[in-house]
Amino acid sequence: MIETRVTRILGIKYPVIKGGMVWVSNAELTAAVSNAGGLGVMGVGAMDTDVLNAELDKLQAMTDKPFGISFPLIRPDYEAMIGAALDKGVKVIVTSAGNPAKIYKTLEAAGVVAIHVIANVKMAKKARDLGYHMVVAEGFEAGGHDGRDEITTFALIPQVVDAVDIPVIAAGGIADARGMVAAFALGAEGIQMGTRFAATKESPVHARFKHAIINAMDTDTTVTGRRLNDPVRVIKNKLSQEILDAEAAGTSPEDILDMIGPGRTEMASLDGDVENGSVMSGQIAGMIKEIKSVQEVFDELLSGIELVINGIKKLSAGTQHDKDK
Repeated sequence: MIETRVTRILGIKYPVIKGGMVWVSNAELTAAVSNAGGLGVMGVGAMDTDVLNAELDKLQAMTDKPFGISFPLIRPDYEAMIGAALDKGVKVIVTSAGNPAKIYKTLEAAGVVAIHVIANVKMAKKARDLGYHMVVAEGFEAGGHDGRDEITTFALIPQVVDAVDIPVIAAGGIADARGMVAAFALGAEGIQMGTRFAATKESPVHARFKHAIINAMDTDTTVTGRRLNDPVRVIKNKLSQEILDAEAAGTSPEDILDMIGPGRTEMASLDGDVENGSVMSGQIAGMIKEIKSVQEVFDELLSGIELVINGIKKLSAGTQHDKDK
């Protein structure tokens, strides 16, 4: 067990949260993370209320451990979706991609643990002032939709920690014990992983999607959507190059959206078309070389912490030895 404010507030053994990834974070994967001692978070970005209710029924049958639900606030029906989750007794709500002020009073009245995903200090302070219990500070290394300020995790986390007194969960570019220890050294009290959990046996995405992650090198992700004011990190493919070419040519945002069309994320995640679909993945994909079970990911993560810390202690001991000479 690793105890921080994050584990105490959420009632979990380890301060490890799964990102609420669209088309990835279904009941099975969410339950597997919760059962391993972390906080599974089910992403509902592509669900309607009927699908959400069905997935929640499955999730609650698969785990008696804490779990959360993630809602993008840009959805026009976010209130109905959150209401459906609250009716099912969900105790942890993660919000993102929108103004948290428009929903916090509802979350407060329901007595849930409220978490907001942020990408800069100003957003963290706003969530804190509203009463959110903690924030996920997500750096630009992360897969999927990223912050427009393009602040990287290593720069973002300590600034957010210094700015707010609520727990900070570090996200973006974390896949092993080294990343977890680094996040804690920067002042975070928990970590969120997305890409690492997308490439697990329990993940519902197509095998070709998973292999796109484990075959990726360090330079194999790119960011599309800057011209749309909506940066998205994906694995490079035919679609991403077409979008980048259109952006470079000065194509209007409307024409780019028409060119992309709907369903590109589903095309990659469920259908396995990893050339014409959007393969959302973080830069950390270059470190992920094997599809493992969620429990194996946790075992590897937790067993590696002591090795990393001992290595740091050796560095410290060497410095002290030099001083004593």
